[in-house]
Amino acid sequence: MFRHQILIMIRCLMRTTLTIEPDVAQQIRRRMARRKSTLKQVVNEALRAGLSATEKEHNVRFRVEPHSFQFKPGIDTNKINQLLDDLEAEEFLKKMSG
Repeated sequence: MFRHQILIMIRCLMRTTLTIEPDVAQQIRRRMARRKSTLKQVVNEALRAGLSATEKEHNVRFRVEPHSFQFKPGIDTNKINQLLDDLEAEEFLKKMSG
């Protein structure tokens, strides 16, 4: 059983080639020097932090606060997009004719 666990860990390791943008490479070099760490350690830490951050973002609840816009009488709030389209069309026609 112990031998089997070692084989699983070896299969999880992955070698790959990445092209790193110059600004990111500079940040990595700085972090390597500051922490006296290897490239492998710095990149793995950064990837772990980034991947866990995106997982946490998905767990954040989003709440919408309702707001009363107090539209003038005669404006149908169900047709706001149509009103905006009409206003944009009028503005476009003014620019084209002027």
